[in-house]
Amino acid sequence: MGWFWLLLLIHPASFATSIASNNQKMLDALQKVHGLSDGARKEIEAIFTASPRMGQGNPGPTKHPMSEAQCEAKLKKLKVSYEDPSFEKICQAKYMAPLYDPKTQKPEQAKACIDQFEFPNIPCTYPMVWTSARHAELICRSMGKRLCDAHEWESGCAGALVEDYPFSVVKKGMSPGQAFKAMRQAHNAKYSSQKSWAYGPSFQKGICAQASHKSAGCNGGNFQKCGTNTYPVGAFPQCKSPLKVYDLHGNAAEHMNLPLNPSQMTSKGSTTLGQTEMKGSWFIWDSFQAHPDWCRWRAPYWHGSAVMDQKSHENYHLGFRCCKSL
Repeated sequence: MGWFWLLLLIHPASFATSIASNNQKMLDALQKVHGLSDGARKEIEAIFTASPRMGQGNPGPTKHPMSEAQCEAKLKKLKVSYEDPSFEKICQAKYMAPLYDPKTQKPEQAKACIDQFEFPNIPCTYPMVWTSARHAELICRSMGKRLCDAHEWESGCAGALVEDYPFSVVKKGMSPGQAFKAMRQAHNAKYSSQKSWAYGPSFQKGICAQASHKSAGCNGGNFQKCGTNTYPVGAFPQCKSPLKVYDLHGNAAEHMNLPLNPSQMTSKGSTTLGQTEMKGSWFIWDSFQAHPDWCRWRAPYWHGSAVMDQKSHENYHLGFRCCKSL
């Protein structure tokens, strides 16, 4: 038996303590960078506490291929800065990008913004994982934001805001899973001839945070055996969309809200959300592509549930980013 498993059996609380410690550092960073109020901090801390696995991964098996300090050094060498006063003025928040259609609109006309990086949306920090869709939405709310609708994530990736849901294919009496499947088939059929990735018209290796590896013995979503071997967000400046949204491919897959009818669209002000939708790819994609990951591709009804279901899915490579209505 390896030292990690022996330690886990003898001191099972040690990893929980480490996760809690890392989460406190994350909260400190959120408060400093994003101006989090004391009340919002307490709300998010309570959400963290409700799920002892939630954080930047189990420190035991996790082996990050790049440290946060190495990320900062890389960006400094490349003279990359993610500060954007014009975006900050439009979005009234740091590290958010306006969502709009460049063919017909200017950034100032955007009605919503999207986090430029995976949560905690701070360059050169590791993304948060083991987060259920429900907890992701609650954290976004505490930040004064919301979980993005699927079209917002897709549009941030593809580079032009398009609101497109084939609600008409949903027939009376369909279960949520059946409705999801029908909408997915119609949507993917429409966009399959228009495939694009955030960085260009074809899939590329080496451009995003996708060259990491699975932990030995990781079989699915096993917390003890699966390390969250992510890179710090923003470590790959070329992994960006035309709207300047980063890390949409690689690192962590992301929760989104897929509305099954117009009344479930967070972008329209609804607080009644639809079904869980997972977007993007994750940190091993350069060596193994488990499914398509082009921008407007909608995934099958994997681990499907309502977003706010108490048991909505969580995983070692599943995180989120938030959107904000203006």
